[in-house]
Amino acid sequence: MVDNHGQDLARIVKQQRLSIPLTLRELGARSGVSSSHLGRIEQGERFPSARILRKIARPLGFDENEMFMLAGYLSNRYYTEDDSKVSSYRHKGLDPYVARVLAQEPVAVQRAVIGILSMLRSLAKSTGEK
Repeated sequence: MVDNHGQDLARIVKQQRLSIPLTLRELGARSGVSSSHLGRIEQGERFPSARILRKIARPLGFDENEMFMLAGYLSNRYYTEDDSKVSSYRHKGLDPYVARVLAQEPVAVQRAVIGILSMLRSLAKSTGEK
């Protein structure tokens, strides 16, 4: 059994798969990961490796960095240095805390929030922010 963070990731993966909608077999066919392994991930019995996360990210509608952040492999904040000091913090992807909270909401709410975040990301890119 995996820890609470793993349980959160399991719930996010399952809810995202169901919201698309995809069966475990369909996700397995698209990702190259066996449906039985995916089922164990969704049940919280297995925590996916980075290799598995890469394979399931796109079919679930995430980019790799978002999936790694959801799994806790990457921080959602990073900084750039300008003249030896931190010039800014930038957010990329979905904060793991937000993802955990969002996973507890109904699918309609999840889709609305993800849509709003996508629009904000596009707006930030169009104004020169990354």
